[in-house]
Amino acid sequence: MNLKKWSIDHTKGVLIALITPLIFLPIILCLFSYLQGYYFEQLWYKFMNNSSYQIKILTISIISNLGWFYLFLNKEIYNISMGVIIGSLMFAPYIIFIKFF
Repeated sequence: MNLKKWSIDHTKGVLIALITPLIFLPIILCLFSYLQGYYFEQLWYKFMNNSSYQIKILTISIISNLGWFYLFLNKEIYNISMGVIIGSLMFAPYIIFIKFF
């Protein structure tokens, strides 16, 4: 994508895509703690200290961006939906760093 064509809608999409997984992360951990019979604090500790578990939960929380993507795609707001994709891909270097280092 050419940066000359970058608009405020792209920035909105990127911000939505970066904030949504951070909001859904504790919700997903709370749901898992309820379903597995653990305390939330136990799973939060496991999330913070176990890198393989952190990758799994973070990836599941990034899937929540799919809802935003389809919403903006159906409303034909293509710049925001492209921003959501770019924002979701911005998590990839962090996940690769956790996976291999």
